[in-house]
Amino acid sequence: MAIENPLFRPLTLPCGAILENRIAKSAMSDSLGDGTGHPTAGQMHLYRRWADGGVGVSIIGEVQGHPGFAEKPGNLVLDDNSDLERFRALARQGTVNNSSLWLQLGHAGALAYAPTSTPKGPSALDLPGLTCAALTDDEIREIPARFAKTAKLARKTGFGGVQIHAAHGFLLSQFLSPLFNKRRDEYGGSIANRMRLLLETVHAVRAAVGPDFVIAVKLNATDQLDGGLCEDDALAVIAALDNTSIDLIDVSGGTYFPGAKAASDGGGAGPYFLGFAKRAREITSRPLMLTGGFKTRAQAEAAVASGAIDVVGLARALVLDPSLPMHWKQSAAQDPAFPRFTNAPEGGITAWYTMRLTALAEGTQRPAFDNPCDALAAYEARDAERTKLWLRHFTG
Repeated sequence: MAIENPLFRPLTLPCGAILENRIAKSAMSDSLGDGTGHPTAGQMHLYRRWADGGVGVSIIGEVQGHPGFAEKPGNLVLDDNSDLERFRALARQGTVNNSSLWLQLGHAGALAYAPTSTPKGPSALDLPGLTCAALTDDEIREIPARFAKTAKLARKTGFGGVQIHAAHGFLLSQFLSPLFNKRRDEYGGSIANRMRLLLETVHAVRAAVGPDFVIAVKLNATDQLDGGLCEDDALAVIAALDNTSIDLIDVSGGTYFPGAKAASDGGGAGPYFLGFAKRAREITSRPLMLTGGFKTRAQAEAAVASGAIDVVGLARALVLDPSLPMHWKQSAAQDPAFPRFTNAPEGGITAWYTMRLTALAEGTQRPAFDNPCDALAAYEARDAERTKLWLRHFTG
């Protein structure tokens, strides 16, 4: 008798939603919005392709509730001024083949894209490569309601859930991290205070969407920097989230901070943060997803079979092969071939994968492993063009 592959067992989330399998397309900043915060035909084609390729769920990265703190001018913006029909069209394309499609709710805070924003974080910072003002008390109190409004619109337009982004150095992650958060009020100091805004946001989102809509949280295991969020503090956050109504915790790590290097750019053996996930499993009954460093079916199967996690998050692997779940279901030998880069410029590897996403969205063929320097130049040129559109649309 054939042994059931643990990757292809359905998963019922606490709210009652069912994932067809345990493979998720993790959130990436695909930068495929049209410059006015709306999805493009190419973006719809891309998420349709992942759904047809067999993912249980795809998560669209960095969907903003307000244009003032976007991470890039290719982000989506879902608010009262959005053309909701275009978002409904995206939701329809990404939910074929019994796949689910969630929006990652973003706010870049101190890392907001300076050409279109005035970056603000928990505390004022003036560092090489990072300058921001501090959010006022009133601005902080508005944040949970803004996340909640975007989540409500996500449900209205046909998406299956939302993921609250509290990782990788964006706003809610900034509040959790002592690197960014120097506050001395109820939102700073102890980890109990630093997680306050995240918990307030979770509660506000649940109140807005009701009990039967997916709410996930993406959380760093560690910032991977001295003085940043450490594993023990991250575990304290998970223990607190266990007492909320969330449906899934997506564990990742690393942060965009001057001098920091993304874990995914390191080229080391994955999966990353699996040891942390095992510690987290001991203190939470919530489904756990792990994102970072999965390169083979054997790695993914072993992690789920061990019980340490419930869902495998794939990002770059699904850029290289958007039909990877279907291929893994058919053959253990069909693992993606990851490129190796030497002397890539800062941001070059991310740009290479982002431009590969663009090629997938447009249905064009690109050289298998082209130059990250050229990819970075193309990426930055596109950002410059979309910045003009963004400013014209949102500021007149």
